[in-house]
Amino acid sequence: MDAFTKPIGGTATTAVASFTRPTQEEAEAAVRTLLAWAGDDPTREGLLETPGRVTRAFGEFFAGYTQNPKAILSKTFKEVGGYDDIVLVKDIPFSSHCEHHMVPFVGKAHIAYLPHDGVVGLSKLARLVDVFARRLQTQENLTAQIIDAINENLGPRGAAVMLEAEHMCMSMRGVRAHGATTVTHRFTGVFAEDRVEQDRFFAMIKR
Repeated sequence: MDAFTKPIGGTATTAVASFTRPTQEEAEAAVRTLLAWAGDDPTREGLLETPGRVTRAFGEFFAGYTQNPKAILSKTFKEVGGYDDIVLVKDIPFSSHCEHHMVPFVGKAHIAYLPHDGVVGLSKLARLVDVFARRLQTQENLTAQIIDAINENLGPRGAAVMLEAEHMCMSMRGVRAHGATTVTHRFTGVFAEDRVEQDRFFAMIKR
């Protein structure tokens, strides 16, 4: 086993909780236990390599725990010809996992900000979404973490984030509400203070 730290709380801060991370062998053994609990034989041919595949997949699904949003937003560009209006990247695809049932929720993110002292590369906003999405999440927390990271690292005059997603915990189990979409949004700075800026944000998303 080795020491492992992960971010805690609903913001983009660097607070961490420490705990002992299981070994690869222990993780694979846990998968075998779940396969047997589900009612199948983990020793049959088709499942022999499943524990290794699952742990490798988890490494991809939850890679965000080892990535730093501050590093992603660290480089900005100041030579933008005096541009100080809304910068919007919309329809950013993402997939995450619900922390309550560990099943996926999939959707798209829309991010806007009003620059204060330069802009960040547009691809960095998509990478920022990916960092937080690749952790166990709730959609509400994911929304807050994205906008907090933008505010903490870019210091914009205002920011707006909106997420739209379908949650498999609703469509695959429970009420089985196929196609139901959950929408969350949060505004800060000028966007929170000025309804006109909010309306502009929503109008630009719909174009």
